Amino acid sequence: MASATLLSDRGVVEVAGPDAAKFLHGILTNDVNSLAAGEARFAALLTPQGKIITDFMIFAKAAEDGLVFLLDCPAALKETLLDRLKFYKLRAAVTLTDRSGEFASVAFPEAAEKPEIDAIALAADPRAPTLGWRGLVAKALAVTVATAPRALYDAKRIAAAAPDGGIDFDYGDAFPHEANMDRLAGVDFKKGCFLGQEVVSRMKHRGPVRKRVTTFHAQGPAPAPGTPVKAGEVEIGVTGSAVGGEGLALIRLDRLADAKSGGAVPLAGGIALDFSVPEA
Repeated sequence: MASATLLSDRGVVEVAGPDAAKFLHGILTNDVNSLAAGEARFAALLTPQGKIITDFMIFAKAAEDGLVFLLDCPAALKETLLDRLKFYKLRAAVTLTDRSGEFASVAFPEAAEKPEIDAIALAADPRAPTLGWRGLVAKALAVTVATAPRALYDAKRIAAAAPDGGIDFDYGDAFPHEANMDRLAGVDFKKGCFLGQEVVSRMKHRGPVRKRVTTFHAQGPAPAPGTPVKAGEVEIGVTGSAVGGEGLALIRLDRLADAKSGGAVPLAGGIALDFSVPEA
C-alpha cells in the first residue's frame, strides 16, 4: 500500500440532509450537483466580494437517504465554516455536524492507483493528477497508516503550485485566481451563481490577473514564509511554504515580468529566487 501522510491541521464538517447537494451547489465555487459517491471536488466559500473565506475538499459519500458531503477544511477555520453554513442554510433541510473528532485527513501523494485502505471517504485529489489521492479515515486508523512525512506531500503540492491557505495566501484577503483555484479545478465558471460569483467572473474576463501564487527555486535554503520578495527596491511579493529549495510565493506578475526584462534578480532575505513568469 502507498504511504499516507497525516494532514493534522485539517478538520471535517459533515453536510447531510435532502437539500445538502442543492444547498452547497448554490453557495460554493464548484459544481456539487453532479458530484457522485466516491468522488471529491476542490471548492471554496467566498465573501460576497469574492474573497476566499476558506477552501476545502468535498467528499461525496453514499448514505441510506442519498449523499452525505464531508468537507475537509483547515481546522483553524472549521468553526467559521460552520457558522457561515448555518447562516446561509435558512430553511433548507440540511444538518451540519463537526466530525473533526472522529475523522482524520490523509494524503497519498505518490499513489497512482486507489490505495487499499479502510477509509470513510477516498478519492483522487481533484487539483492535479500529480497529487495522488486524498482520504478521510477514522482517527484511530490514521495513526497506524499515516507513516510518510509531511514534507513528501508538501513537495508534491508545491510542485503543482497548489497553495496552503494561511501560509501561501491570507484567508479573507485573496481571490480564487490569486490562489490558483481556477487552475486547480476549484472554480466552475459554467455552474451558475455562487457567493462572490460576479466578482470572480469579472476577474476571469477583464484581462490578466495581477497576482498569483507562483513556484520558485531558491539559490540556497528557501526563505521563511512571509519574507518580502524584492527586485531592486521594488517589492514584488512575499514567500510562502517551501521544502528544500523549492517554494511558493504570492507575486505581482507584472512586477516580476518587469524585473526579468530589466535583468533584476528577485531576492528574499538576501537569497536569490528563480521564477518562471507564469501566464496570468
